[in-house]
Amino acid sequence: MASKVHRIVARLQEKITDGDYYEAQQQTRVAASRYIKAQNWPAAIDILANVAQSLLKAGQGGSGGDLCVMMVDVYRQAELRPDSASKGRLLTCLRLFDGDEPTRKRFITEMMGWSARFGEYPAGDPELHHVAGSLYAEEHETYEAERHLLLGTKDSPEVLLNMEYTWYKEGDAHLAPHYAARAILPYLLVGNVRAANTCYRLFTSALSSENTGLGVQDVSSASSDIRIFPSLPLLNFLGLLLLAIQRGAPEVYKGLVSKYATQINEAEAWAEPLEMIAEMYFSITKPRQSNPLMDMMSGLFGGGGGAPQQPQRRGLGAPAPAGLD
Repeated sequence: MASKVHRIVARLQEKITDGDYYEAQQQTRVAASRYIKAQNWPAAIDILANVAQSLLKAGQGGSGGDLCVMMVDVYRQAELRPDSASKGRLLTCLRLFDGDEPTRKRFITEMMGWSARFGEYPAGDPELHHVAGSLYAEEHETYEAERHLLLGTKDSPEVLLNMEYTWYKEGDAHLAPHYAARAILPYLLVGNVRAANTCYRLFTSALSSENTGLGVQDVSSASSDIRIFPSLPLLNFLGLLLLAIQRGAPEVYKGLVSKYATQINEAEAWAEPLEMIAEMYFSITKPRQSNPLMDMMSGLFGGGGGAPQQPQRRGLGAPAPAGLD
């Protein structure tokens, strides 16, 4: 059987060499479908993976991408679990795509969905996220890179932070905290405290070493070190926030929010993430704002004089720092 599959692949690759790309793609689909019908998953996957890679190397992203998507569908039918072999085939194909090939995004979506369904990570396999995010970062596709690197491996924070820092250097110096926050706050929201601290450390180290005229004060304690930038109060807030989370100190958090209230209010995009962080790590829920119209309706229709009661939200507790990598 192995030799027969090898002969099929060799014949299809010969068509690619001859430039008959469409015919190679169609015949690959036919050959793979026969093995799929017989539930010979390894043979179908072998044919699809080899021909897809040959098409991608030949610059035929649409045809190669179509076979890549079909291969993931075979993974799904076979209920294949993510392991080094199954992921390795996908990543080999992924690295062969041109950055501007539209089929690549669908392939990434499909492989993440497969790994989420049959793997141990509900948001998709971290290694797959890391490679996809790293490719997007190299191509300066910032938003796509962020989405994947936040769910990646222990190596992802450095890739993400380097991208954010490069982006920061293209803008105004006073916006440094906002670029740091693009990595730190989302990592906190997914429960990855270690990655958030790594990003803070890398960003502040790069900032202080590349801006020698920037006033910096190092504050050290027995358990942690923090850099204070007198001209960048929001960056100081992020460092102190991470320190408060490590100590699980709600009162410290409240004091920080009060001290930096003016600056936080100017950073409108931070409001919602900070509310979620307050609940996740300090069990501080935002009081429900009174709605006069709802209060009146409640009184008219038998709900008493007050506003309708909402189910009490429970604090989620601080996720373990060693959770996601």
